[in-house]
Amino acid sequence: MTLRHMKVFLTVYKTQNMTLAAEQLHLTQPAVTRVIKEIENYYGVCLFERLNRRLYVTESGRRLYAQALHLIDTFESMEKEMRNLDTFGLLRIGSTIALGSYLLPELIFIFQKQIPQIQVQVTVSNRRTLQKMLLNNQLDIALIEGGVDDSHLHGEAFGGDRLVLITPPYHPLLKKKDVTLLDLLAYPLLLREKNSSVRIFVEQLFAVEGLPPLNPHWESASTQAIVQAVSYGMGISLLPEPLVKRDILLGTVCTCPVVGADLCRQNYVVWDKHKFLTKATQEFIALCKKHTPTPKTF
Repeated sequence: MTLRHMKVFLTVYKTQNMTLAAEQLHLTQPAVTRVIKEIENYYGVCLFERLNRRLYVTESGRRLYAQALHLIDTFESMEKEMRNLDTFGLLRIGSTIALGSYLLPELIFIFQKQIPQIQVQVTVSNRRTLQKMLLNNQLDIALIEGGVDDSHLHGEAFGGDRLVLITPPYHPLLKKKDVTLLDLLAYPLLLREKNSSVRIFVEQLFAVEGLPPLNPHWESASTQAIVQAVSYGMGISLLPEPLVKRDILLGTVCTCPVVGADLCRQNYVVWDKHKFLTKATQEFIALCKKHTPTPKTF
């Protein structure tokens, strides 16, 4: 039995006339009769009695009607829901802590003004956790600095930021003419937690210069905790400029250039290569990519 059989049956049931049902279904009357016969033969029942050239519904017909009506209603409801997922669905977005702190709220605000019916669910975590969630289909997309290192994931660039050195006010490094990464090792380092995008980027910077592995005095998932510790003279740190710009302007902490090191990072919107991208997801990706004139892929 197919949905076509049920639709023909329902039309005949409602009209109680084969010819009228055929007209409504844009079929021939013999075709409608044949479908009803197929149902009756399949279930071994009589759905309609034919008396004096009129149709009368049998008890079997009335029982089938209730079931067929429920079946068609369920199917049409499913069709409507699936065809409108892009308008009334759920978009699961992941983000690193840095991007989730200053960029993601603005992007979601713009996106939900464009498609207010879409529900957005956000997870802010470190890079490793976001990668696992993407691969386990717990996220649709994620915003990650520096990209990812898993071959099953695809990313496209949409802008970037840079890290800056922050120190307590009146720190000796502020008087030095050319500050290098090597100079930073002479002071207590306060860094983001392991597996965070910032920590991975900083460790790579030092490794490229052939410097020894970092042994930070402080580790924290909170950028503000690190900024406060720096302001009280606990050490120095390398953090994303957008997250510390206000503290620098207020004089809570100070900064100076680090020569010989490229502290700029590229941001990426990332998803599983085998993930089906709904129109809503594609629109959010396009919104992200408006933040860079020359997107890259990996």
